[in-house]
Order: sequence, then C-alpha cells, then structure tokens
Amino acid sequence: MTTVLAPVAGSVVGLAAVPDPVFAEGLVGPGTAIDPDREPGKVLAPIAGTILKLHPHAYVIVGEDGRGVLVHLGIDTVQLKGEGFRLLASEGERVRAGQPVVAWDPAAIEAGGRSPVCPVVALEAVPGTVSPVVAAGPVRAGDELLQWD
Repeated sequence: MTTVLAPVAGSVVGLAAVPDPVFAEGLVGPGTAIDPDREPGKVLAPIAGTILKLHPHAYVIVGEDGRGVLVHLGIDTVQLKGEGFRLLASEGERVRAGQPVVAWDPAAIEAGGRSPVCPVVALEAVPGTVSPVVAAGPVRAGDELLQWD
C-alpha cells in the first residue's frame, strides 16, 4: 500500500473537474485533483522516492516499489516555459514524502488566464487500486490524499 500525500493546500475536486480531457477522463491514470489556495507556496513530494522527471510545471516521483506519482501544477502551464515556478529539488534527487519540490504562485497562474488546478495521478495504476482518502473538500499540503493498494 502506498499513501499519496497532498502536494498543495486547497480543495479536492477530483479529476473530472480538471479542464483538460486527458486528465479529466483518467487517460493519464487514476487519481484526483486539488484546486489550490491562491497564495504563493511550496509544492510537496507526494511520496518518498526519486524524482524521475522534473519540469517547473510538473514532476514525477517514483518510489522504491516502482510506483510513480505525477503532480501537474495547473493546466497549460507548460506554455509558461518555467516562468512563475522555482525548482527546489533536481531530477534524479531522492526526496522524502512532504519535501518541497517546486515553489509557485497559483494566483499568478490564474491571473494569466490558466487554471491552477493540480492533478495528482498514480501512473500505470491498475484500475480500482487507487482510492481517495479525501474525496472532496479542504486539504492541507502534506495531508493523506490517496491510498494505492
């Protein structure tokens, strides 16, 4: 069992609320999404492991068991080419669950006309193995978010 932590504080809205069909329809994998609080902050590692991929707007951490979790900061934020994001870790680095990985300002993302909603996805998870600890409503960064059987 893998416990996935909330990378940001905000309100859990579920993948169906993500304004991008690739996430909303679960094509990337099962998980949930958080509509973040609109204040500058640090985005945390949802699990302990190694940062497999690190972009300013998204990252994947793979645990010792080979399970990967994707955190995507906002929708269409790749277009920002890193502007408004600050990396606090590096690709290939081992991190603990809850360790800051990226700093960002969701209000600035929204002010630029993009959704700041954050999908949190269990990559290559078998359907039915991921269940929410928090299905909807408020969550703090570092709170338990998902259980992955």
